[in-house]
Amino acid sequence: MDKSAGQKSATQLLYPPIEPFDKRMLDVGGGHQIYVEQCGNPGGIPVVVLHGGPGGGCSPAMRRYFDPKEYRIVLFDQRGCGRSRPHASVDDNTTWHLVRDIELIRETLGIDRWVVFGGSWGATLSLLYAQAHPERVAHLILRGVFLMTRAELDWFYGGGAGQFWPDLWSRFASMIPLDEQSDMIGAYHKRLFSGDRMLETRFARAWAGWENALATIDHDGPVGEAPADYARAFARLENHYFRHQGWLEHDQQILNNVPLISHIPATIVQGRYDMVCPPAASWKLSERWSRAELRLVPLAGHALSEPGITAELIRATRAVQRQAGLLGF
Repeated sequence: MDKSAGQKSATQLLYPPIEPFDKRMLDVGGGHQIYVEQCGNPGGIPVVVLHGGPGGGCSPAMRRYFDPKEYRIVLFDQRGCGRSRPHASVDDNTTWHLVRDIELIRETLGIDRWVVFGGSWGATLSLLYAQAHPERVAHLILRGVFLMTRAELDWFYGGGAGQFWPDLWSRFASMIPLDEQSDMIGAYHKRLFSGDRMLETRFARAWAGWENALATIDHDGPVGEAPADYARAFARLENHYFRHQGWLEHDQQILNNVPLISHIPATIVQGRYDMVCPPAASWKLSERWSRAELRLVPLAGHALSEPGITAELIRATRAVQRQAGLLGF
């Protein structure tokens, strides 16, 4: 890691702000239209950025992890969130719908192969997309890996992380009656999909607040309430996906399917003290994947915005840039 990274904020490490040269709404079926943008060099190395959540949406900062002179940067808001419509909708909204959406974006933009960049849920989706379409992926850059296993969901919503954050866990759990606390995902689902907009927003803010408070080691405690519309989409979509365990066929599907992508080079950036997606998942993945390089970042948690995480991700995008010829770009 760049030794100066710890002395700079994440924003200072990023490339300068840029604006898209292309924005569009893409009809993906099922009543959904997704927001897609392109930035940087139209003739550059194509990279698709997969945001977290599910339901987080993309942000202008995500454009800035890539040299705009060298990369053709594709960002989009996944179904139901950000600028995509209908907002907060879970109808026709599953992992496999999103995998198809990514392929439709690639085909629509006339891209043959691209780099796939994703963190947290975005890393999950990156892996599943690559396993479904390995011939379309030149390199994977992953952060804070989440494998959508029952153990990971139990860690975060069953009290595991709460052992380190008992005050915040108590606040999150106390929203639910004691007799329902054995299934927090199910209990929150009942409230997030109650049909009462005010009730849904109240529980959505609690859901988002629990995750956001644990995302970075740079602060200790609640980070304030998320805006109502953002929180509602974020919480409903996450809960919907987690309740169905990502619609995976079995618990270890991603790990068991690593042979499908074993030929693809990858860089995995993982915070050593990630409380949302503990390092064990990244470690297991890298142990099975000889072409994956795991970079454990000391004194870093889960958030994309942490300086150590940002420094390693930019280092990874620069490395791919240098290897463009070898990757076929």
